[in-house]
Amino acid sequence: MAKTRLIIFDLDGTIIDAYPAIISSFNYTMKKLNCRQRSAATIRRAVGWGDRSLLAPYLKPAQVNRGLIIYRRHHRQSLLKLSQVFKGVYALLGQLKAEGYKLAVASNRPTEFSLILLKHLKLDKYFDYVLCADKLKAGKPHPEILIKILRKFKVKNTEAVFVGDMVIDAQAGRRAGIKTIIVATGSSSLAQIKKEKPCLIIAKVSRLLGFF
Repeated sequence: MAKTRLIIFDLDGTIIDAYPAIISSFNYTMKKLNCRQRSAATIRRAVGWGDRSLLAPYLKPAQVNRGLIIYRRHHRQSLLKLSQVFKGVYALLGQLKAEGYKLAVASNRPTEFSLILLKHLKLDKYFDYVLCADKLKAGKPHPEILIKILRKFKVKNTEAVFVGDMVIDAQAGRRAGIKTIIVATGSSSLAQIKKEKPCLIIAKVSRLLGFF
């Protein structure tokens, strides 16, 4: 088995709990556009494909662009107030960094908000590279985001591990030929995750302390 050199992390639902911020910004947007607000559970299930895909099913086509402007303006503030790091993440990333692993982020969240989150939560110092779907032709579950990160570090797919929380993460990892670990703290159910047969399913990301 090839030695692991690179570990790639998803953000939302994997190492960061930004759901309260997303729910707040979503319902603020709906209220401003006189649309029905949704339950936390409904919004949570819709997360993972980027903010346009999050809003579009609940708005008229003519409202989507305006909705994105409202959502993003509000979200810049809600992220700072309501997001937090899952327990054990700082210890995990610190350990991996100290042991010499290259660390990267692969997120469908837009780059602007990913960087806001990483800086605000003091996670940016741990990562060597951040790549988000708005810089690509296709986000996850397409494997392009993972393949580009592999190329960036000149690492073979057998030398990398991808850690995510959703069905689309498991699918992207499989399509890129990367060993994938899914953390059951995101918006996909355990049954949905099991159906994708990732290499490993864990209850929380802190379980990876000492794993590598």
